[in-house]
Amino acid sequence: MFDSILVVCVGNICRSPVGERLLSQSLPNHRIASAGIGALVGHPADATMSEVAADHGLSLDGHTAQQFTAALGQGYDLILVMEPGHRKEIMRSAPQLTGRTMLFDQWSGGQGIPDPYRHERSAHEHAFQQISAAAQTWVNRLNKTTSG
Repeated sequence: MFDSILVVCVGNICRSPVGERLLSQSLPNHRIASAGIGALVGHPADATMSEVAADHGLSLDGHTAQQFTAALGQGYDLILVMEPGHRKEIMRSAPQLTGRTMLFDQWSGGQGIPDPYRHERSAHEHAFQQISAAAQTWVNRLNKTTSG
């Protein structure tokens, strides 16, 4: 049973805030947060990603980036990372979390979702679409496990 989910990317200002908010919308009975393996601690969500999200009816308002740590990860049942390299970093720094760490797009490609940070708006839009599709596959799977 996955009652708590931590979404992880690099800076915790583009991809993971979107993943966190999308999952939170669809899984209201779950505790969901996000963090970065190289977080821009204290920063709000990226302005371009915030605009793209808002265009899709998703608010990133109030997001504040936080650093991923083994202690933080330990508090979650499932850790969803945006790229295979993020999983490798968690395996290296917190091997006890390996079994609960999976790709965010595990069920919708499994290739990872490229970082749009400092790229054109189109890269943010593409990342948003990939995150949205991947989030829906997780929601579908998690709802099946909770409904029996």
